[in-house]
Amino acid sequence: MTRPTARRTSPRVLLVHTLTFRQARSLVPVALAVIAGRGMQGSPVTVVALVVGVTALSLLWAALAWWRTSYLAGDTAVVLTRGLVSRSVRTVPNDRIRGVEVEAPPVHRLFGLVRVRIDAAAGSVAGNDEELVIDGVLRTEGDRLRGQLLSRRAVVAAEAAGRHSAPEPVEEELHRFRNRWLLYSPLVGSYLVLPLAAVGALFRLLDEVPDRYVPRPGQLVGSPDLPDGWLVVAVVGGALVLLALGAVLGSAVVNWRFRLVLRGGSLIAERGLFTRRHTDLEVDRIRGCAVSEGLGMRLVGAARATALVTGLGDAARRGQLLPLGPQEDAWQLTDLLVPSPGSLQRHPAAARRRRLGRAVAPGAVVLVAGAVLTVTAGWWPLLVAGAVLTALGVPLGLARYAALGHATGPTSFAVRSGWLVREHVVLQRRAVVGWEVRQTVVQRRAGLATVQACVGAGQGGYSAVDMAAPEVAGFTRAASGSWASALAG
Repeated sequence: MTRPTARRTSPRVLLVHTLTFRQARSLVPVALAVIAGRGMQGSPVTVVALVVGVTALSLLWAALAWWRTSYLAGDTAVVLTRGLVSRSVRTVPNDRIRGVEVEAPPVHRLFGLVRVRIDAAAGSVAGNDEELVIDGVLRTEGDRLRGQLLSRRAVVAAEAAGRHSAPEPVEEELHRFRNRWLLYSPLVGSYLVLPLAAVGALFRLLDEVPDRYVPRPGQLVGSPDLPDGWLVVAVVGGALVLLALGAVLGSAVVNWRFRLVLRGGSLIAERGLFTRRHTDLEVDRIRGCAVSEGLGMRLVGAARATALVTGLGDAARRGQLLPLGPQEDAWQLTDLLVPSPGSLQRHPAAARRRRLGRAVAPGAVVLVAGAVLTVTAGWWPLLVAGAVLTALGVPLGLARYAALGHATGPTSFAVRSGWLVREHVVLQRRAVVGWEVRQTVVQRRAGLATVQACVGAGQGGYSAVDMAAPEVAGFTRAASGSWASALAG
C-alpha cells in the first residue's frame, strides 16, 4: 500500500493572488508613501510603473508562497504546510473535523478554483486559526477532497462503533429557499448594512473627486417646483426605497439558491450568487437550535434558524439552517434536529415589574429634569419629551417581559429572551457542561435569578433571565440531570 503524498494547490492560484494583490497589498501604502516622499506628481508614467512594480512583486511573492505550501489528506489526518521563512505545519485529525466548506469567490470561479475550509475543534487555537484553509484547488479536487474527508470521518466513526465500513449515504433535501422570501430582507438589520456601507463608500469616493466633476442634483433633475415639505418626503421616500432594494440585493447575493440537504450523518448547505459555498455540518455535533426574530420580522411572521454545533467557527453563518423565511418553516427544521420541549413557562410577576421599571426609568429621569426646568426657567419641551418617553416605556417593558420564558422536556430544554431581536433557543440535555446562577441586589430582593446554561456550542452560554429563584434548582435538574442538584444550596 502506497502512502499518500503531499500536493500543491493549482498554479492558477498565482493569477488569483496577483489580481487581488493578496501578498503585496500591505506594501502598496508603503510604495505610495515612498513615491510621495520623492516628490513625484503622479504622472501617467509613474502610475504605470507603480502598477507594474506592485503587480510583479505580488506575482513573485505569490509564487514563493505557492511553492512553499502543500497539503496532505491522509487516512487519519489532514496536514497543511506553509511559510516562506517561518514554516508552519498544521495537523487536524479526521475525527476532529467538525465541518467542511467549499467556497468559490468570483475571481476563483473565473479560473475554475475553489477554497476549502476545514473546521477543527473550536477553542483549541486562538483567533481564526481554528479552521484550516486550503486555498486555490481545482473544483474537481475540492469536491474530491471534501468527499474524502467526510467519508474518512464517517469511517472513523464507524470503526469507533465497531463497524468496518460506513453505509452509502442517501441524500434527502430538507429545505430550499424561495425567492419571494427575499422580500423579508429589509426587515433584517444585517442585510441593511450592505447598502448603508455602499452609500458611505460612495460619499467617500465623491469627496476625493474634484468639485468640477461632481454633478449637482439640480443639473440632473432640474429645479423641481415642489414645496419644501414634499421635497423632504420625496427624498426620504426615495432613500428608503433604495435602502430596501439594496437589502434585497444583498440577501440575494448571499442566499441565492440556498439548499439544505441531509446526506448520511451530515447537513449540507449550498448558497451564494457570486461566491458559491457548500458547507457540511456533522449532525452528531449539533447540540441545539436557535430561532431568532427581529422586531420587523415578527410583524410579518418571519424568522431565521441556526444550528448550534460544537467546534464550529463563524457559527452565525455556517450554522444557518434557514437564513430567512416563515416562522413555521424555521420551527419545522429545528424540530427535526432537536425536538421542542413544549410551551414556555412564564416568569413571575416580579420579573414583569423589573422589566417595567428598567424601561420606564430613563423617561422618568428626563421627566423629573423637565419638571425642574419648567418650574425654574419656564422651559417645558424637556417635560413633554420625558412624559412621552415614560409612556413609551410601559409597552416596551411589557414586551420585554413577554419575550422571557423557559421550558424543560424529556430530551431538551428551551430559553427565550430579547425584545429587539427575540431569540428562542432549544438545547439538548447533553449539551450542558455547567450552570451559572447570577443575582444582583435588586434580583435578590425581588426573589429572581438569571440562570445561564454553559454549553460548548454557539455563543457558549444561554440564559433564562429573571426566573423565580426557588425554581432554579428544579429547572437545572430537569434540564441537565441530577448532577445539577448542587445548585439547590
